[in-house]
Amino acid sequence: MAGTPLARAEHFVWLTARVLEQRRFAYHFLGAAAEPVEAALTAYLNEDGGYGHALEPDLRGPASQPLHTAHALRVLDSIGRCGGLRAERICRYLTNVATREGALPVIHPSQRGYPTAPFIPIVADPPSELLATGPVVGLLHRNQVWHAWLFRATDFCWAAVEGLRKSHPYEIQAAVAFLDGVPDRSRAEEAADRLGRLVREQRLVVLDPDRSDEYPVAAGYAPGEYHYPHDFARVPGSLARRWFTDEEMDRSLDHLAREQQEDGGWPVRWRQWAPSTALEWRPVVTVEALRTLRAHGRVLR
Repeated sequence: MAGTPLARAEHFVWLTARVLEQRRFAYHFLGAAAEPVEAALTAYLNEDGGYGHALEPDLRGPASQPLHTAHALRVLDSIGRCGGLRAERICRYLTNVATREGALPVIHPSQRGYPTAPFIPIVADPPSELLATGPVVGLLHRNQVWHAWLFRATDFCWAAVEGLRKSHPYEIQAAVAFLDGVPDRSRAEEAADRLGRLVREQRLVVLDPDRSDEYPVAAGYAPGEYHYPHDFARVPGSLARRWFTDEEMDRSLDHLAREQQEDGGWPVRWRQWAPSTALEWRPVVTVEALRTLRAHGRVLR
């Protein structure tokens, strides 16, 4: 397919994406308004204030879930609409599904009975997880949202982040999302410095994409499910950006740009378990890849 990376991605999005991703692409890259993005997102909203209906494609069915709701918050944040009554309604939902520690489970038992990715187990009494809680808490703090639920959830995240000794890439991403938004910046910088050393020591990041197969794949991940510097530092202002040299970051972004496939979209690296999930995830991944490249100054046109 001929054309610039952005033009090829646009063709892919119009051809394959859900309405939400089409609206997001138009907002981020074609100068469209934010209102249609929010309108498309509202289709996934439930009466309890949470989001469901496979907004996060690996969880099918209508039930509200923390992962769906975190996805909705990221969309709202990206269009500057993460505040006011929207955030208050979401925080009420998060309060109701929080664990005894005041944090979030990856998956709430209400998902039982609906198709779910086999790598996301459903249990009767799910534990608190930094993976689910960190990104939500960091995002709400960054948007200066204040709610009673946030106090206990923030304490949980601090304890979880500062207690990490052995981890995996997705948990580190969640920790970074928390640290990038939490108000105590000096404490966040100190914690991020330690995490950066952990990431390199445990080889959780591929620093040379041409030698990816020399790096370990985390337990439970799909073959080839590697993580690169841009996966942790999605924007230049992230604390994780300090973990990598300019050369390492450039190699990572070069690799991300090269991953664009012949049809104009980017691939999904994690395990695909149903045809619909692969179809729905690729436009999501494509929009995020473009946003990451542009944030780091890469020319898309």
